Amino acid sequence: MKHTRRTGLVALGATLALTLTACGGGEKEGSSSGTSGGGGEASGETIKIGVIADMTGATADVGGPYNRGMLAYVDSVNTAGGLGGSKIEAISNDYAYEVPKAEQLYKQYVNDEVVAIQGWGTGDSEALHGKVAQDELPFMSASYAEALTDPKEAPYNFVVAATYSDQIRVALNWINKDSGGDAEVAVFHHDSPFGNAPVEDGKAWIAEKGYKLGYQAYAMPAGSPNYAGLLSQAKSQGAEYIIIQNVASPAAQVAKDIKAGGMDMKIVCLNWCSNELFIKTAGADVAEGHMMIQPIAPLSTNKPGHKAINDYITKKGIKPEDVTVSWVAGWATMEAMAKGITKAGEGGDLTGPAIKEALETMGAIDVGQLIGGETIQFSTDSHRGTSSSGVYSVEGGKMVEVEAPAQP
Repeated sequence: MKHTRRTGLVALGATLALTLTACGGGEKEGSSSGTSGGGGEASGETIKIGVIADMTGATADVGGPYNRGMLAYVDSVNTAGGLGGSKIEAISNDYAYEVPKAEQLYKQYVNDEVVAIQGWGTGDSEALHGKVAQDELPFMSASYAEALTDPKEAPYNFVVAATYSDQIRVALNWINKDSGGDAEVAVFHHDSPFGNAPVEDGKAWIAEKGYKLGYQAYAMPAGSPNYAGLLSQAKSQGAEYIIIQNVASPAAQVAKDIKAGGMDMKIVCLNWCSNELFIKTAGADVAEGHMMIQPIAPLSTNKPGHKAINDYITKKGIKPEDVTVSWVAGWATMEAMAKGITKAGEGGDLTGPAIKEALETMGAIDVGQLIGGETIQFSTDSHRGTSSSGVYSVEGGKMVEVEAPAQP
């Protein structure tokens, strides 16, 4: 099914103010109807975006804030008058991290005639990439799997942040430098496409760079009360560094188990455990000194793009401590999509192919250094928005920026 929907959104980009100071209207959290809006009046046709969210599934601890950040951005745009006078209708539903449910929601959104999709996980993003290409629907998500950056394989997928593979390359660069070039590295990963995504690329990077680093990967059993057994295997390997490709709660348990076992190991989290929840769940004293590779700038780093967020949350009465790095990721990803929609709308033809072409040809997309510490940019040859991440250490219960942007 091809999307050929046309709309009279003329000169959309010229009228969109993205230094938003939203007021009024409620922030809604992924209900069954899922529409986020409110605020000032807007005229024109509604711009529908389908949102596949994990609010109750295995990754809900970061999926929930991410969804709230996306819907907050939509609310801020709508309060400011919409995109060229047309409000965004974000139809957000929970798929509970179940790929079949994501596929059902996708069919629903196609019937709803959305112009683009915001997804969530690697499993659903990879499962849907052929369908979104067939239906010509631009697709962004919180999956940073490298396979989704190749327009030959996934022509309608756009990866806004550094891929998991680029993140593990940055992690290995840091470990090589920190260790003096001779260390054993264990990779603890979620047992899923998300978890496995960077594992082989990390191994290949060591060979490509000629690093003298040992490297072994270990799948993390789901629902495990502790990871003492896995750490015992890593200790037998001689591991001094544990790269974790998982969400915050299991990563925090690994930190607790390292502390309890008196082990001399340093965790290096990739982005989905590089957040405030890891520190809170592990405890500041346990998290102290561990490292984080995070392409999204936490609110505490005070990047230019945080001004619009701070203005919004102040007017909404949202506490800054509730705006986690995952929340910021949702906001910034929706902002990137909105800028593509804005560019496409300048020609008055707001279709999937027009949005795709806009994203590929519009050059640098400025989201205020919220992603990768720089602008993001796509092309017809690559849908990798950036390869840069920030490197953070946990100090005094906070994420402290060590290096940004850090390139593989």
